[in-house]
Amino acid sequence: MSDPAEIGGEVKPRLPRGVHLKHDETRGEWLLLAPERVLKTNPIAVEILKRCDGNATLSEIVDDLAAQFKAERARIETDVRALLGELAAKRMVDL
Repeated sequence: MSDPAEIGGEVKPRLPRGVHLKHDETRGEWLLLAPERVLKTNPIAVEILKRCDGNATLSEIVDDLAAQFKAERARIETDVRALLGELAAKRMVDL
């Protein structure tokens, strides 16, 4: 399911077993760690991934981010869907 348009608002994204979001104190950056893979994450991705706990729906994550950053909900939703679609294709997020 790599097409962001196919991701329903009711899905509850989560990091699969073996995938972790970790702050590297030495480098001062956030990393998404998976077996034999490491992705550097930007601040926007970190805020999205922190909310991917399997409890919040995609719609709730978008609403929360839009409220926190006082940003247009449609723009936030586009960014969240794009990131989650890309990470799901790499099997670094379960939808």
